[in-house]
Amino acid sequence: MTDDPYRKLSRKEASDAVTSLGWRLVLGEVQTQVLTGSLPLAADVAGRAAAVPGADGHLRLDIRADRVILALQSADVAGITTRDVELAHELSAMVGEFRLGTDAGVGTDAERRTRSVQALEIGIDALDAAAIRPFWRAVLGYADEAGGALVDPLGQGPAVWFQQMDAPRPQRNRIHLDVSVPHDEAPDRIAATLAAGGTVTNDAEAPAFWVLADAEGNEACITTWQGRDR
Repeated sequence: MTDDPYRKLSRKEASDAVTSLGWRLVLGEVQTQVLTGSLPLAADVAGRAAAVPGADGHLRLDIRADRVILALQSADVAGITTRDVELAHELSAMVGEFRLGTDAGVGTDAERRTRSVQALEIGIDALDAAAIRPFWRAVLGYADEAGGALVDPLGQGPAVWFQQMDAPRPQRNRIHLDVSVPHDEAPDRIAATLAAGGTVTNDAEAPAFWVLADAEGNEACITTWQGRDR
């Protein structure tokens, strides 16, 4: 990339820049996973990733028993910059030195495939968000985020946001899950949800999000980055 390394990218620019590397844009981060097969190797990959020059302030790591999940975002602008794209290239090359690959988990090979990278948020319907935010901040031990959401300071739990309501809606659940998935994962995730007994109750905002419900009307949204730059 030849642009200013701190230029913030549009969602489409960010997605287009990293998709071929096996990364995906998910809820303001570009994410991938490295399937290592063991915890020691996952720790080795994570250590090398953390040592990449300039990664501090951009890289988030999640080490698991058989993989490491890598996520990039420029913390100072809460978005993806050209520096994050450069880091994605550098990290993918580093992973290749282990004879491993960066893989967002999107695909149709059932034997190879693991769950795609994703991000989870909890949405709470609120008539007066300011009145209930302190309760949720205290009970969860969360912290404030710009824009009104609450976030886990340790990065372990899903973010919580408040959906402004004009009137109570007692006929449906008032807390729902937002599952942000790679844009090319959404069709398969929706199909699997429908096959499991779900229904699409609203797709007017697709591909930004689809509202789905279980057999008793409890709702969840599958969301992507698409349709949000207009």
